[in-house]
Amino acid sequence: MTHRDLFPEINPYEIGKLKLSDGHVMYWEQSGNPNGEPIVFLHGGPGAGTTSMHRRFFDPTYYRIILFDQRGAGKSTPIGSILSNTTQHLVADMEYLREYLLIEKWFLFGGSWGSTLALAYAQSHVVRCKGLILRGIFLCSPEEVEWFLYGMSRFFPDEWKKFVNEIDESERHDLLSAYKRRLDSTNAEINLSAAKAWAEYEASCSTLRGNEQSYSFLSNNDVMLALARLEAHYLVNNAFLGNGALIKNMEIIKHLPGIIIQGRYDMVCPPITADNLASSWPGAEYKIINDAGHSAFELGTRNALVAATEKMKQIR
Repeated sequence: MTHRDLFPEINPYEIGKLKLSDGHVMYWEQSGNPNGEPIVFLHGGPGAGTTSMHRRFFDPTYYRIILFDQRGAGKSTPIGSILSNTTQHLVADMEYLREYLLIEKWFLFGGSWGSTLALAYAQSHVVRCKGLILRGIFLCSPEEVEWFLYGMSRFFPDEWKKFVNEIDESERHDLLSAYKRRLDSTNAEINLSAAKAWAEYEASCSTLRGNEQSYSFLSNNDVMLALARLEAHYLVNNAFLGNGALIKNMEIIKHLPGIIIQGRYDMVCPPITADNLASSWPGAEYKIINDAGHSAFELGTRNALVAATEKMKQIR
């Protein structure tokens, strides 16, 4: 019988810290089957970090489940740091972790920003990838950034008003720069207030029907600041990628097995981006979830993600 909802809670069998460049230290963990198929979970944000819930997308009897917190996120330190924090650093960190864990090839599982990082890694290290499961596709194009900052106001006007009210009227023509100045401020009161407004805006637009997981991080000031500061840092720098680079480089990885899962009513990462990716990856399975927004934990999406990890068991 095919498993359709999240697997039961499990604890890691191994937890570690890996020293990276420029003072960064990566938190990583392994759970599930130590001799199973390696699959690495790439969290969103950037800056969101991993949680115990993320282990539950995978059959622990089959998969060797690797979670890690990207630079500046979660249990990695220093939290919220944008020093030496680029897509290229994160890709190199993943490769360092793979080598450290003596993994020859692994599956990649990433949603939202995690889908961006998965594609960037796969295009740099295609021979190390067995397949990709991607959700809520985000490629950090200028159009996507503009949509997040201004376009979502068409569907969430009240939430957007709260978002812009954090910024002086004279600066609202460039919300991203205005927020980045506040989030990088050495004044804790200023950057925490901006982080809270940013994080609440994103969370309130992330689900078709609210769920606890989408709002859980709002009770932790460090997590809110890491999320908002790192997202602004990556958005203002176009994720340190050339415009359209991930689509242009799809030729490198289009032979790999892929499953793309996208909420029909995803307001944070609208389906047009997933559609563009699917068009560049004709061999990938592309599934629209008609009753879901952006969150991985909405019922239709999480069921589809579990079904995707089950389907990848066919890949040897």
